Amino acid sequence: MDVTVVGSGPNGLAAAVVCARAGLSVQVLEAQPTLGGGARTLADPEFPGVSHDICSAVHPLALASPFLAEFDLPARGVSLRVPEVSYANPLPGARAAIGYHDLDRTAAELEHGKSWRRFFGPMVERDDAVLDLLLGDKRSVPSNPIAAVQVASRLLEQGTPAWGALKGDDARALFSGVAAHVISQMPSLVSAGGGLMLATLAHTVGWPIPVGGSQAIVDALISDLRAHGGVITAGQEVTEPPEGVALFDTAPTALARIYGDKLPRRYAKALQRYRFGPGVAKVDFVLSEDVPFTDERLRQAPTLHMGGTREQMAHAEREIASGRHPEWPMVLAAQPHLEDPGRIDPQGRRPLWSYAHVPNGSTVDQAERVTDIFERFAPGFRDIVVAVRTVSAARLADHNANLVGGDIGVGGNTLIHALTGPTPRLNPWTTPIPKAYLCSSATPPGGGVHGMAGYFAARTVLRREFGIKTVPALSP
Repeated sequence: MDVTVVGSGPNGLAAAVVCARAGLSVQVLEAQPTLGGGARTLADPEFPGVSHDICSAVHPLALASPFLAEFDLPARGVSLRVPEVSYANPLPGARAAIGYHDLDRTAAELEHGKSWRRFFGPMVERDDAVLDLLLGDKRSVPSNPIAAVQVASRLLEQGTPAWGALKGDDARALFSGVAAHVISQMPSLVSAGGGLMLATLAHTVGWPIPVGGSQAIVDALISDLRAHGGVITAGQEVTEPPEGVALFDTAPTALARIYGDKLPRRYAKALQRYRFGPGVAKVDFVLSEDVPFTDERLRQAPTLHMGGTREQMAHAEREIASGRHPEWPMVLAAQPHLEDPGRIDPQGRRPLWSYAHVPNGSTVDQAERVTDIFERFAPGFRDIVVAVRTVSAARLADHNANLVGGDIGVGGNTLIHALTGPTPRLNPWTTPIPKAYLCSSATPPGGGVHGMAGYFAARTVLRREFGIKTVPALSP
């Protein structure tokens, strides 16, 4: 076997697909009994007609990631439904802020809509260049200097204490809710970067919902891998160094367990110092009907940012970074059935996906807190809850070993890691271990279902290990 990929998350599968298409023999080994890592969809244990996305649910990068765009999911039969409402942010005592697919409509409903249009208009006009900067390898010369300057200025505006460029409480909350996907203290350059990229995509390609759940994306990658001779095995934990070249779609600390005393001494110490960020507590609901939001526009929003105002979100993120549970945590939620009615079973039961930001390793069940937050904006929510499925941050690693302490960013959601990877290296996908590479979200460009970390790692492997300088085409 030329290449072994450890882990079947989107990045691992992206790396495997690239290597297999280059003509190499590839195997993927997955410790879990199901494939997909952070993009799996599983049936509810009590109501099998209802399925839950057990990590990611909404996919802003499914149409925009350079890897997935060339891979062309729609051409492979993956239906990606783009909603009219990209995301929404309920506000206490005020009208909700709505991020529509349409930029002008978004601006029209905000208190100071001109501020939003002025901020995002240039980003939308140069969205390819913006994505190239924020989702690139962080080592290439920007393809569009004008876009680079505009992105840099906006990062400083929203990523530093001088984050008042957006006017109006509603617009500020709307942006902060998107930035909170990064799970970082706000303001910060890394949260601003994530918010800028995702909010720009909301007004360009939109925030698609994959029909059938996130598993549809994974299944398309697996199908292509197998079509090019790749082998994938579930239920096989890797405890010894694989033979040949290995790419690890794992937390960096897994290398210490696998390689043991074979690790270079300095690298072993660096892995011991590696720190994971705040976690999330997963709360999935089965509902008897749609959420009865008092603001009816929220009933059309597949993605919800339930953190309140900008100030409330920033406070909550500071609390969890300090190891405390805020009274009102940042909650992200999704109603995938709005774009994918097949997720509703014959009895009318439907899934509601959510997670709350919590300190790393938290054992606290967040079901009651999340329920209370929904009740603020949808009185009677409790009455439509048929079942609740919760997983504390401390237990998330049980079904995905990468999520240490519930950190879905695998420790990579910091500015330094976004640029250098888990340890400072010129090529962050390499390690000092011969023939061993990292391709997880701990490497640039960081978290999200985009496959780019896997793509960049595979590009490195092809060049360094096999002398292949041209990455193979990915189109069907």
